[in-house]
Amino acid sequence: MIGGGLVAAWAWFRYLSNQPILPQLPTIDPFLLTVVAFFLVMIGSMVAMTVGAGRSPHVLYRPDQIDVRISDVKGLAPVAEDVRRSLELFRSAPTFRREMGGSARRGLLFEGSPGTGKTLMAKAMAAEAGVPFLFVSATAFQSMYYGATGRKIRSYFKALRKAARREGGAIAFIEEIDAIGMARSGVSQAVAAPMVSSGMTDCGGLTGLAGMTGSAGAVGPIRSAVTGVAPAALQTNRMVSGDVGATVNEMLVQMQSFDELTFGQRIAGWGIDRLNLLLPTARQLPRPRPEPVNVLVIAATNRADSLDPALLRPGRFDRKVTFGLPDKAGRRELIDHFLSRKTHEAELADGEYRDALAGVTQGYSPVMIEHLLDEALVNAVRRGAAGMSWSDLEQARLVTEVGLGQPVGYTDHELRLIATHEAGHAVTAWLLAPQRRLEILTVIKRADALGLLAHGDRDDVYTRSRSELGALISIAFGGQVAEELFLGDISTGPSGDLTYATTVAAQMIGAAGMGGTLISFAAAPGSPLGGGDLVSRVMGDGEGRRMMEELLAARKEATRELLGRNRHLVEALRDALVERHELIGGEIDRVLTAAQRERTVDLRDHRNSPAS
Repeated sequence: MIGGGLVAAWAWFRYLSNQPILPQLPTIDPFLLTVVAFFLVMIGSMVAMTVGAGRSPHVLYRPDQIDVRISDVKGLAPVAEDVRRSLELFRSAPTFRREMGGSARRGLLFEGSPGTGKTLMAKAMAAEAGVPFLFVSATAFQSMYYGATGRKIRSYFKALRKAARREGGAIAFIEEIDAIGMARSGVSQAVAAPMVSSGMTDCGGLTGLAGMTGSAGAVGPIRSAVTGVAPAALQTNRMVSGDVGATVNEMLVQMQSFDELTFGQRIAGWGIDRLNLLLPTARQLPRPRPEPVNVLVIAATNRADSLDPALLRPGRFDRKVTFGLPDKAGRRELIDHFLSRKTHEAELADGEYRDALAGVTQGYSPVMIEHLLDEALVNAVRRGAAGMSWSDLEQARLVTEVGLGQPVGYTDHELRLIATHEAGHAVTAWLLAPQRRLEILTVIKRADALGLLAHGDRDDVYTRSRSELGALISIAFGGQVAEELFLGDISTGPSGDLTYATTVAAQMIGAAGMGGTLISFAAAPGSPLGGGDLVSRVMGDGEGRRMMEELLAARKEATRELLGRNRHLVEALRDALVERHELIGGEIDRVLTAAQRERTVDLRDHRNSPAS
């Protein structure tokens, strides 16, 4: 009360003496105030960004938020079985550790091409295990601030351990780990050749098998390629990195730091240490021990060979699970799964159509198959249908694999030349390689090809015989030989075909022992003179080049004799191409079968032959 009265008396005194009751604040220049406020905001922003840069960038999914199970991941039966075994080990990790004395697996490396189901499989594992799933992209760890990447990694693994202690286990998934796990500078990454023992040999298939043969312009490549066989010698590559070394070091430390004391245990340990200083040795209090946490860290990459070797040693990502492209049975399973959720016409419910689609989608990943079906649905919408049809699928596959058609105003001579060229390819394939499927024959410009023949194997194959590789070379020469036989000249179109034929011949002579020499040019590391690829090595050797030229010349001569005896087939197919511009699937076979049947009738009935 007395204090309040004094304040009131002081206020009345100031009021009656015409003085302000409250003291005036000092006047501040608005410009100076703006500058101060600006710098305060900048300092606050920098502090906030620095503090926020160390937060974990992961996304946490609860088991009830994941609607996929391992059984829903189709087309990966061998991988699914291996994943189930790893999941069972994760579930029984406490028993495996306490009662059996084993060390539970802490890391899995999913390796495979994009779109093969690595992320989906990891989510399915977390859902079936009933534990939290911490998803993060490796690029999210990267930061412009020095040291922030390491802080993010520490925060991520801290959140992983916390979730595992709280809920009895947790699964982490790091997408594209090669972004932060590249080999450190100065670390030699050795890739050894497979050990060959006295009692075991292996059979390797040639890579880059044929897909398409096409006719291109002067600067346009064909739509096919054959890759060389990688050298089998010991290679030592020194990876160069910048700040990657510190990042990899942090990953290595965190992969070994799962079983560490919690914050409460560290405080208790500090207190016990102080008490033990006052107690005799016989009465020392035991310090708290770290409780093992049940965690599984899954990393995904399609560049496992570029990872730091220390990340792959036992105790880290020591178990590698390879996600390959599905085989025909796997593709059929995927097609059934996707078509069960997409509208389609009744014809696609037939097993024959589905088997045919599985056969023509060799090399497709699960994502590519789903994308193909979505493209077919787009085609169905354009024509006003409620579901996709087989023709929609064929058109979608044509656009997906080859590209959109770009009608070009060919002259009559160009049109006839390109049609003759492509007919030569198709007839050679039809006669020499009945095991191959003729898919598309067109003179419509698509991508860089003025015309092309798309052909593939009817069944999944993993190796080639000498006769099959020779047939592929003949198919490549079919276009040039047809031009010589029917036009008396050759164009720039066969340039890509010659590249393809040369590459196959180099594989036959330099890697498969099919050309008169048993020396493998693939066994020697690349040299400055011979180059690093197989073709360069064979062509750089005088004897190897001679054998290649003899092989190519022999195959071209055999192709000339073949087409010379079957000119009527080339003419029939050429005329059909000039008229329709594009033949798909069975249309090619029907034209050739009809031409062959007419010729057979003429040979049996001389009254119908031209000579009569």
